[in-house]
Amino acid sequence: MKRCKTHLVRVCVIVLASVPAYCQRGTFGIDIGQTSDKFDALSSISGLEVGIDGQLTVLKSNAKQGGPSVVAGGEIRLPSDTRNHAREYAVFGGPRFQVRDLSIGFNVQVRKIVLPTANVNNQFFARDTMELLELPLVLRYNFGSNKRAWVEVQGAPEFSPRFHRPSSTQVILPNPRLDHGYVVRGSLGYTFGKWYAKATYESRYFKFVPDPGNPNNLYNWKSNLISGGIGFSF
Repeated sequence: MKRCKTHLVRVCVIVLASVPAYCQRGTFGIDIGQTSDKFDALSSISGLEVGIDGQLTVLKSNAKQGGPSVVAGGEIRLPSDTRNHAREYAVFGGPRFQVRDLSIGFNVQVRKIVLPTANVNNQFFARDTMELLELPLVLRYNFGSNKRAWVEVQGAPEFSPRFHRPSSTQVILPNPRLDHGYVVRGSLGYTFGKWYAKATYESRYFKFVPDPGNPNNLYNWKSNLISGGIGFSF
């Protein structure tokens, strides 16, 4: 119960921190899906994951003067099994340029990823928590009857994370050095008045340098998520 209250407070903080008095439009949604995580040579493990996300247009563009709209928001990812899957928390903001039915923009995004403990032959090793600065390109296109259908694509390379030591009595792994990484996400949705439904696929990959900071490549991580959800606009 205490953990649930903590997550609820985080959601409220994300929403309230993004709501100025002059905001024009916002969305709030919940997704449920399956995540599959693989850490290098360890077996791939799948499990249920719940996502909560919100976004607000804090500055709406003027059609006569041109210029972009500015959005802000956040998201939380909570797996049912935190022993094998990562928890994620993110806040973001960025411009959106509208060209007819196409929206083009990018986010300046800060993401915290709480990695699960590594289990190697019943020996447990605590991975550091990662904090990331991400700059994903965001493309969204509306189509169909009354432009109710839409497709959105995001993608970005990953930059070197900042690591935080976990509070654990288990053996703590050292800090690795990033070789390369990426994240791509695609969503297909349809709007029903104030409500919308969407399906999402996301792939995230990290490869770290194989040195003493990444023993047995235990930090190398590939994650795939398929989810569906609903939400509403306000």
